[in-house]
Amino acid sequence: MTAITEFTVKAADGTPAALEAYRGKVLLIVNTASKCGFTPQYEGLEALHRDYAARGFEVLGFPCNQFGGQEPGDAAEIANFCSLTYDVTFPVFAKVDVNGGAADPLFERLKADAPGVLGSKAIKWNFTKFLVDREGRVVDRYAPTTKPADIRVDIEKLL
Repeated sequence: MTAITEFTVKAADGTPAALEAYRGKVLLIVNTASKCGFTPQYEGLEALHRDYAARGFEVLGFPCNQFGGQEPGDAAEIANFCSLTYDVTFPVFAKVDVNGGAADPLFERLKADAPGVLGSKAIKWNFTKFLVDREGRVVDRYAPTTKPADIRVDIEKLL
């Protein structure tokens, strides 16, 4: 089975970005939005990133506008918001679809490897989180209501 790090996604500027750059790292992949009730989770995600980056951990953010139109901005607006509002230093990639016919292949794979409640493949809302081990395998899926701090124990087990 293909490791998550074998996927190529789009960087915020639209250029190809190989996840190969994150091979050997523990990843938390999150679909994000700037105008969502869960948007303050950026602060917790950034705290995880800063606390564990030196040990081989990365948060990867993927803005998504599929839930209530809560990520309407372009790449520059999203980057500005993340930087100015939450001092985000982790990578934020190009806006993606996570469900439906135009869903990004990375998210199709994440959903297949870690289904939601009752085996549901669909992502229900912004800030669904996927934890990936150093070998590029999806270990777990967390609901939007799961606070980043509540994932610390699972991250530490993989580090």
